[in-house]
Amino acid sequence: MDRYLVVSSDCHAGLPPEQYRAYLDPQYRDAFDVALPIQIELTQAAAKRFLVADINDDWRKGREDLLTGAWDHEQRLRVLDGDGVAAEVIFPDGITEMNMPPFGAGLSMPTENIAPELQWAGARSHNRWLAELCQMAPERHIGVAIVPALWDVEEAVREVEWARTNGLQGIMLPVQWGKLSPYHHPKYDPLWAACQDHEMVIHFHSGPAPIEDYFGKMDAPPEEREDLPGAMGIYISEVAFYLVRPLTFMMWGGVFERFPRLKVVLTEGTSIWVPEYLALLDQRYSNTHYSAKLGDYHSHLKMKPSEYFARNVAVGASCMPRREAELRHEIGIEQIMWGSDYPHPEGSWPYTPDQMHETFHGLPENEIAAMLGGNAVRFYGLDAEKLAPHVARIGPEKARFR
Repeated sequence: MDRYLVVSSDCHAGLPPEQYRAYLDPQYRDAFDVALPIQIELTQAAAKRFLVADINDDWRKGREDLLTGAWDHEQRLRVLDGDGVAAEVIFPDGITEMNMPPFGAGLSMPTENIAPELQWAGARSHNRWLAELCQMAPERHIGVAIVPALWDVEEAVREVEWARTNGLQGIMLPVQWGKLSPYHHPKYDPLWAACQDHEMVIHFHSGPAPIEDYFGKMDAPPEEREDLPGAMGIYISEVAFYLVRPLTFMMWGGVFERFPRLKVVLTEGTSIWVPEYLALLDQRYSNTHYSAKLGDYHSHLKMKPSEYFARNVAVGASCMPRREAELRHEIGIEQIMWGSDYPHPEGSWPYTPDQMHETFHGLPENEIAAMLGGNAVRFYGLDAEKLAPHVARIGPEKARFR
């Protein structure tokens, strides 16, 4: 075929916030009615703190209809077709469209000032709606269920089983665990086993970090909020560290040794960090003069960290810049999965074809094919034959990249 099969490893979807009420179990709807205006107020405040509000109104002008693709399936397909995207991985949404799931069940899944039962209820409401959305074009939508596993591993296993039965293909876990057990704790083994057995890909998505360290108290009244210099710069410098931190715990905790078929994706945290991260872990794994006094801390791992990474991990390289394409072999060309980040203003939409060209032009066709979609097809076990008609209709022409 003279067109590339493209899979976006990073897209977002979520209902207008008031519409989640219909997907909640009835006993949580009164609490939802109380919490909704508070959630909207806090989301609007976060948009100002994160400077999204500064650009969002102008960026949205003339694109309002297509931005409703965040929840409207017909508009969503128009966006995918316009981007040349045959299939997409779908995470929950948030600040841009004010449509995060209720009760703290969004991308950050915080553990402070949260009622675990309500966070689970909010996660289930999103997962139910997402399953419906994905069934509208199951070959094109790879739904990622929200699973607040930190509170209850048995409940997490049940949600994995529900998600798989209802057509979702992965789960998203919290990046930060606060005072709860991190991911090298053996108590999570039943969850890892369930994800391995049901072929559910585990995802960690960038965004969460200790926000109050940077910006001060986010829920303080406007007159009490602090204007701390450099807050945004500190946040964007550290956020990728917090995205990668769960992988470090899983790696050294032997999770991939005990569960060799487990798959993990780290999304929207760039991929520029990968070579130095793996070099550091491999150096710490090796027997050196500097580690002699530390005793045996790695014999439970039969492979080097970089080898587990190559076997078990992929990177959702959202809006991948040219510099990362040029480092593709150091990063691991089989680990890179391009993503558009629709419908966020920092994403490639509505300029996706031009950004793709800027990133990939002149590279070998087989390598472009792997990064744009082939790696995702393999990692998620997608049916390329079912996607072929979409590729023939809307896939980017290979000739443009030569």
